[in-house]
Amino acid sequence: MGNPGSKKNVSKNSRQHKQGKVSSGSKRGRPVPSSTKKESVYKSTVLYGIFKNFERAPDQWEARYILILTAIILRAAVGLAPYSGMGEKPINGDFEAQRHWMELTIHLPIDKWYFYDLQYWGLDYPPLTAFHSYLLGKLGSLIRSDWFAFVSSRGLESVDLKTYMRYTSILSELIVFIPAVIDFVNIMGKKVNLSRMDQILVSAIIITQPSLILIDHGHFQYNSVMLGSFLFSLTDIIKGNYIFSAIWFICSVNFKQMALYYAPFIFAYLFSLLFKNYYDIKSGRSVWKVLWSFDIKKLFLLGITVIITNLIILLPFVIFGPYSIKHISNVLLQILKRVFPFERGLFEDKVANFWCTTNIVVKYKEKFTVEQVARLSLVTTLATLIVPCSLVMYKMLFKRSFSTQSISSAKEKALLYGFTVTSWLFYLFSFLVHEKTVLVPLLPSTLLVILNDSEVTPIVQWINNVATFSLWPLLKKESIILQYVATLFLINWLVGNFSVKSTTNFLVPKRSLFWKVIIISTYIAMLLIHFVDACYAPPSKYPDLWVLLNTTLSFGCFSLFCAWSMYKLYVLT
Repeated sequence: MGNPGSKKNVSKNSRQHKQGKVSSGSKRGRPVPSSTKKESVYKSTVLYGIFKNFERAPDQWEARYILILTAIILRAAVGLAPYSGMGEKPINGDFEAQRHWMELTIHLPIDKWYFYDLQYWGLDYPPLTAFHSYLLGKLGSLIRSDWFAFVSSRGLESVDLKTYMRYTSILSELIVFIPAVIDFVNIMGKKVNLSRMDQILVSAIIITQPSLILIDHGHFQYNSVMLGSFLFSLTDIIKGNYIFSAIWFICSVNFKQMALYYAPFIFAYLFSLLFKNYYDIKSGRSVWKVLWSFDIKKLFLLGITVIITNLIILLPFVIFGPYSIKHISNVLLQILKRVFPFERGLFEDKVANFWCTTNIVVKYKEKFTVEQVARLSLVTTLATLIVPCSLVMYKMLFKRSFSTQSISSAKEKALLYGFTVTSWLFYLFSFLVHEKTVLVPLLPSTLLVILNDSEVTPIVQWINNVATFSLWPLLKKESIILQYVATLFLINWLVGNFSVKSTTNFLVPKRSLFWKVIIISTYIAMLLIHFVDACYAPPSKYPDLWVLLNTTLSFGCFSLFCAWSMYKLYVLT
């Protein structure tokens, strides 16, 4: 009848398998990842206190609905603030730009969209933004046709229009960004062994990112659509759905050209996936065999996907207009010129990047032509991007922890750190940057909270606070002051930064003296700059002094965070 202890052995092996131990009977002899969840670093936060009553598995879906409802309420509250250009006729600001694009897209033929009245908020975002404006303009016209009446609606600032526009921003975020966050946290959470409750807490931290809320729902824009599309792309990379990832990324770029900040790294990462890892080669391992493993079929599929997706997006501009090669070429060229207006210069207003900061000493606009500074910026940006992109490609091809046999989450962590480093480098050194562009590198930076690391989370929270601080000159100009203070206070309170117990406080890392000094010094400097800005007028000789103090401090912090991210990418195993 067999060994009487066999049932006991089977039971023991079953328990060992569930606990992540390697079974000698494993088909391929690969280690089974442990199902033990890492101890939560967020258990002492106010957020956990709010959601702990929903820790039971049957109740966790309720926690997600509460999170989404809270996100809506927070955004609606910020939306009570003034918006960009409110009362500043005749041009107004970004609010009027978005409204005007809805107006022109529903009244003009599609081939006229990028040509119409360029001196008054001419359309200068990619086609998906134009289609988004068309959809919202049509929907709004069904409610009140005078909101988007051709020409006569310019500068309209009625309360009902403001309410509608605010709702469209919230709705756009609910449809794209928030589902993208939840999907990412669900997939990545499994890779890093995050419990379901911690996944909800991490989702809350990402969704309540203060800079995005203040820009999209205070200042007024639709950045969440671009960021959400990118996040879907990143999640599909983690899933291994590279074709869908490419589609989502092209959609992101075609909604806002700022998504190109992610392009160098996504290209480097996907390109490295066309080769086998050194340790995945079964016999006779060598560098040449790695290079010879290049998958040209996968490259062809990715290339065709990118081309077809772009063609589909541009197709309406071809078929809905006069069929003439010259006319179609002019329309497509005009779209390109409007989306990439190099004549504007290195930066707009005062922004916390390399060029604006060093412009205090070197007056680039006086010493160089627009073409020269564009080339200088391009060369500098590409030179800095080579290192992180090459490093990740090397790790993907030649490190054991990046092979298919590895159970580590090294590849997924490399994705987060890689996008963080390269997008910050783009922000710091690229051409035509404005304050709001900080949202692009800030998203992958914020995603690092999913690593559930008590030394990483305080640094991520710090850079989020600095990024919001860097937006202060813009928000102050638009009288979004109460919302700035309240949002910053609320988010820091939720993650435990105001806890009096050092063991439960995320204000500074527990072990690193260097980061304790840096972070505390930064917060003191931020408070001092706010104090002098509130109490004293800048010297008449230097009217932008307080703004330059803000951007210089922010630039220093951004550069340090970028260097830290690069170091984390370098030591990643």
